[in-house]
Amino acid sequence: MKLGIVGLPNVGKSTLFNAITQAGAESANYPFCTIEPNVGTVAVPDERLDKLAEMYDPDKVTPAVIEFVDIAGLVKGASRGEGLGNKFLSNIREVDAIVHVVRAFEDTNIVHVEGNIDPIRDIETINFELILSDLEIIARRIDRLKKQLKGGDKKYQAEVDFLEGLTATLEKGISARALDFTDEEREMLKEVSLLSLKPVIYAANVAEDDYAKPAGENQYVAKIQEFAASEKSEVMVVSARIEEEIAELDKDEKVMFLEELGASESGLDKLIKASYKLLGLISYLTAGKPEVRAWTITKGTKAPQAAGKIHTDFERGFIRAEVVAYNDLMENGSMTVAKEKGLVRSEGKEYTVEDGDIILFRFNV
Repeated sequence: MKLGIVGLPNVGKSTLFNAITQAGAESANYPFCTIEPNVGTVAVPDERLDKLAEMYDPDKVTPAVIEFVDIAGLVKGASRGEGLGNKFLSNIREVDAIVHVVRAFEDTNIVHVEGNIDPIRDIETINFELILSDLEIIARRIDRLKKQLKGGDKKYQAEVDFLEGLTATLEKGISARALDFTDEEREMLKEVSLLSLKPVIYAANVAEDDYAKPAGENQYVAKIQEFAASEKSEVMVVSARIEEEIAELDKDEKVMFLEELGASESGLDKLIKASYKLLGLISYLTAGKPEVRAWTITKGTKAPQAAGKIHTDFERGFIRAEVVAYNDLMENGSMTVAKEKGLVRSEGKEYTVEDGDIILFRFNV
């Protein structure tokens, strides 16, 4: 999974990226200090792996990972190449989802590119640039389809009608992600890779004092939540400065630090949970002496396709999956006892993998 971190200059975007990836992207109080996208890979925290490692004493433990891309700050006119607009748009095209960092704190020492704090204006600035890029892509597609229609091929008329209706909606400043589409329309959308259709998590960057407070107490966060609800996006409250401090702590110190703040989890943990929820992802597990590992799949994936995440041969030669639920294994202490109690199931090609399934695939190529 690849997440692109975006935001206007000086909203805390690179500070947050540095903290959660500890990748050392340059951070400075002026626009465009991040010119090339910085990339950091983060392990997905999963206590289940720790418990399985205690049980199996494996040679290797491999968690699922998320790749974060810190994308250059955006200003008005990006769709026309202003600032670093062209780089921004090409980089954002490659990510699975967008983490849009929005400033929700006052600080006279950190200049805002627009001169004052207004999170909805900031959100709409970036969304508008994505929409402008989408309109250009759709217009080119419509032109190609109309040429086909002139040749007498009427099968493209439905797509033209759909795209023209979508154009009218986008021109009102409404992002494609806010809309509902039929299965047929979603097939048509595969021909136009729309940036405003990408899932978004709005990361409301608050002052340290506001981090553990109820979100509604911060007027800026409340506005961001209201906007996000209108387009079916996720919101998480984060303090980039606190994440910086957490990044320097070991596991036990981190827990104590968060308890002192009155918070139950770090911004990174919240971001990972929000990302999985937004993209409809789950993890299944494999366990043995060589390796204990988490594999990320889309919710609803069948057993053969889940096996294919490990190796294409596993999917091609799939015979069956031996499955035990993580909780059942933990409650019984070993795979042997779980088998004796009939908790290890043999599942076929139509089995839908569940989050936390521990699976051994049988295959023959």
